[in-house]
Amino acid sequence: MAVESSPETPLHEGGDDKKLKREFGTIGLLFTAVGSIIGSGWLFGALDASQLAGPAAIVSWAIGCVMFVIIGMTYSELGTMFPHSGGVARYPHYSFGSFTSFSIGWVTWIAAAAVAPVEVLAVVQYSTNYIPWLQKIQEGEAVLTPAGTGVSIVLMAVFVIVNFFGVRWFARINNILVWWKLVVILVVIGVFFGLSFNPDHITAPEFGGFAPYGSQGVFSAVATAGIAFSFFGFRQGVELAGETDNPKRNVPLTLIGSVVICGVIYILLQIAFLGAVPSSAIKAEGWQAVGAHFSSHGDVLATFGPLAAIAGILGAVWLAGILYADAIISPGDTGLIYAGVTARISYAMGRNGNAPAGLAKVNRTGVPWVSLVLAFIVGCFFFLPFPGWSKLVEFVTNSTVLSFGCGPLVLLAMRKQLPEHVRPFRLGDKWVWVIGFLALWSTNLIVYWTGWDTNWKLFLAIILGYVLMAVYYSVAKQQTPPLDFKHGWWILVWYAGLAVISYVGDYPEQKEKAGNLGLLDFNLGAVACLALTALVLWLALRSALPTERVREILNQMDTEEEAPPQQH
Repeated sequence: MAVESSPETPLHEGGDDKKLKREFGTIGLLFTAVGSIIGSGWLFGALDASQLAGPAAIVSWAIGCVMFVIIGMTYSELGTMFPHSGGVARYPHYSFGSFTSFSIGWVTWIAAAAVAPVEVLAVVQYSTNYIPWLQKIQEGEAVLTPAGTGVSIVLMAVFVIVNFFGVRWFARINNILVWWKLVVILVVIGVFFGLSFNPDHITAPEFGGFAPYGSQGVFSAVATAGIAFSFFGFRQGVELAGETDNPKRNVPLTLIGSVVICGVIYILLQIAFLGAVPSSAIKAEGWQAVGAHFSSHGDVLATFGPLAAIAGILGAVWLAGILYADAIISPGDTGLIYAGVTARISYAMGRNGNAPAGLAKVNRTGVPWVSLVLAFIVGCFFFLPFPGWSKLVEFVTNSTVLSFGCGPLVLLAMRKQLPEHVRPFRLGDKWVWVIGFLALWSTNLIVYWTGWDTNWKLFLAIILGYVLMAVYYSVAKQQTPPLDFKHGWWILVWYAGLAVISYVGDYPEQKEKAGNLGLLDFNLGAVACLALTALVLWLALRSALPTERVREILNQMDTEEEAPPQQH
């Protein structure tokens, strides 16, 4: 694929967020993404994926990696055009106006606000092996006890306090933690391969063969086993683009490089896990219940800590101890990152004008502190309806992926709206339409594979968001931007189409009795998502803002950037 260069002198300057500190260098930004990707997903993803797809979980990880590389390519061009923090929420505002940017910003914020609680739940779930009063088993899932909920809220508060002191301290702490996480995960892979690797687990018929649950299991695992969730950290290249010293170099490197690096590591870990699982655990009920049939001498339960349980079985007690420590560090680091990212998304919505202006206030260390406090409050509420890691991670997956879907649309719209705008990283003209279409299709497929039992909650949250928007526009004392509904109505078609396809589809399978009709199998569901992708792309590009309006919005952003910071 050709990547074209652009002139060094930008046509539109002043776009960087001058109120925020540009503390992230090349390694700092890349490590922020890698640190965000390697969170709790690797601690539970290998087990969950194998229970859904068997050894074909290897393919699931590869599919997830390719999908997010494609999505990352679209944001690589946008991130260098507009190095603005909170870009996932801000870019739709530039191309389609306020209604679209609120629609995407709301979904993005809800998704990001749920990630820090996910990581807290991962810390608590591993800790339950030695602090048993934190969680209990309920209907096969680990869920919080009242005391565990209290501990989780305290951990959320720690994330907020560290972020409050600013990006400089945040970046320094993160770089150290990422090196730790990379070393630990590579050691786990090496030990599992070295001490007990049985290749028959992957292909032999006596263990179910390579793909015992077919394509349904392979693609379900991408969406619901924490695979897609595990790659979400690539977005830090966009969300923190306004705080890096060289967006032209650092943004594409972070968006694409972080996915490739972590994708290779995750695939190796999945292979190592498949080969190291006790054979008796597989034979008991097959891969679908493998986690219920092994533990470390009745001490470390696979439900609470699958990797530590295997380490104990292999006699690597020292490694189990390291995993206990890492089960605090890895998710904790990712939660730390997302507490800050969530604040920057609501900061961006405040800057767009379709959320209260107070959300864009920053303190003397350059941190949007009002947004940070709001992220803490809302994050704590997620512990109530989603008291376990597996329950919450599915909601985070479909909402986050949906928020990414507008990136390809903005990318293609900007080729017509601002064709002369400098693009330090530019996708070749022959490839940009292919990449854009595949990125949007990938988004729709992952949402579909997540399943109706989770998707209906997302669509209910979207409806709630529109109610809040109506209330805000009715009572706001500050001047609100034009709604631009005629340029953003198409997003309702997109959301409604996904809801219909999910409802009539076969994810989850009918035996789960989730309320979906099951009329579309895997192939028909994929075709329906393909058709919806084409329709949404056509409607969005026909409805995009005219060039004059785009320039007006960008110039307004520049004027606001020159204003004195609101420090409190």
